[in-house]
Amino acid sequence: MSGALSALPALFAARDLAEPDDGERMRQTIAVICCLFATQCGPTSSSQDSAAQSDATSQSDAAPQGDASSQSDATSQTDASSSESTAAAVAAAEAFLATLSSEQRTVAQFAYDDAAQKVRWSNLPTGIFSRAGLKFGVLSEAQQTAVWAMLRVVLSAKGYQQVVDTVDADDVLLSQTTGGNLVFGKAEYFVALRGTPSTTTPWCIQFGGHHLAINVTIRGARMTLAPSLTGAQPTSFTRAGSAVRVQGEELDAAFAMVNALTTEQRATAVIGSAVMDLALGPGQDGRTVANEGIRADALTATQRELLVALIQTRVGLINDGAASLKISEIRASLDQTYFAWSGPTAVGSAAYFRVTGPSLFIEYSPQALGGSATNHTHAMYREFGNDYGASL
Repeated sequence: MSGALSALPALFAARDLAEPDDGERMRQTIAVICCLFATQCGPTSSSQDSAAQSDATSQSDAAPQGDASSQSDATSQTDASSSESTAAAVAAAEAFLATLSSEQRTVAQFAYDDAAQKVRWSNLPTGIFSRAGLKFGVLSEAQQTAVWAMLRVVLSAKGYQQVVDTVDADDVLLSQTTGGNLVFGKAEYFVALRGTPSTTTPWCIQFGGHHLAINVTIRGARMTLAPSLTGAQPTSFTRAGSAVRVQGEELDAAFAMVNALTTEQRATAVIGSAVMDLALGPGQDGRTVANEGIRADALTATQRELLVALIQTRVGLINDGAASLKISEIRASLDQTYFAWSGPTAVGSAAYFRVTGPSLFIEYSPQALGGSATNHTHAMYREFGNDYGASL
């Protein structure tokens, strides 16, 4: 990978990125970025990338622990991978910016310390909430492709696919909606950058709309997805003849976790019979919640791995290098991590769950508005002390 990254400056120079209006040159440049990472840019319904990553993650989790030297080597490799991920993110962001006119850049780029833009995200649709940045619906095909390419670099294959699925779900909702002041669909998502893409100083990629707020903050070799909101309506739909379940893997992992508990353990883990709303959703920055549910040190080894697998489905939305670092941190403090559930435990039911740790907060909340609560969901990911990369 490092050899490919070192070739980026020459490749960009060869394509003369100083001409943002030349759509063909930009398509070639974006194609180069995609080829460097052996992936396809733009939306896709394919699950091959996700399956490959899942296999790799499973192999990594199953690998035996080596000696201190081996672990040190692994850490060094992870750090190197993270540095390359940052360089790739910078290259992709600069490629995106190069597609924009000067007027569009003014709309898309904010100061890193812009306090208003930092918190300008929500689960609500256009018509209730006003976003800033560039509206996806006004971008050219080449510019949209550059946005997807940028997201592919900072997210994992599964994370990228989940974003695509959420956006596609909103197109389905748009097709089912007539009249009213609320506006749904892919055109109503926004992209923005806070700060200047850099391998040393902090900056942030923001992409969001209805049921989606991706905030990827990058500082040097480290990056975080906190805080980010995910969800969908509908959560289940058909695309090109194939069934789609938004966050389906996470929901399966949650039911596997709660149903692996004994009767006594479940009495501690289940904190209510009704579905709860998000506790730390939009507008709740800096707040915490009391630890509730069952603590991981009261779980068996198998149950602990089920809990880690559940956590991985959310932490693993960010690219593999950043996710690996975060999972290592979570494992180190797993004994202080709590799992809580509210609602029925029968598979397929509408139920709320939460995972709370020293530096982790995950919650999932079905929403009754618009029909079945299982077909409309909100979910949050936060890192206590590190939202917006505060401690990167």
